[in-house]
Amino acid sequence: MAEQPFEELAGLDRLIHEPARLAIMTALSASAGTDFLFLQRLTGLTKGNLSSHLSKLEGAGLVRVKKRFVGKRPNTTVSLTEEGRAAIDEHWRRLEKLREVAREWRRH
Repeated sequence: MAEQPFEELAGLDRLIHEPARLAIMTALSASAGTDFLFLQRLTGLTKGNLSSHLSKLEGAGLVRVKKRFVGKRPNTTVSLTEEGRAAIDEHWRRLEKLREVAREWRRH
């Protein structure tokens, strides 16, 4: 860990750390998977914005998007891949460690 905690912040994974994607990844980490519309309500993102962020996360292999029909209605579910679950767990671990280091740094 860098001597100055603020230097370490610059090294965080920007793909995950972007606020909307961090919200998506964190929400998905609390479940085995969720419906697109539920995830949209949970994050407060528009359909287009959520779709765009999910495409980036899917392209990186962090989420899995499954489209199907339930009856005659389209249904999209989203879940973390194993890689995605490991990435969000590591991201939060690093943030928590940074917070601890920053608190100690402030005391000096």
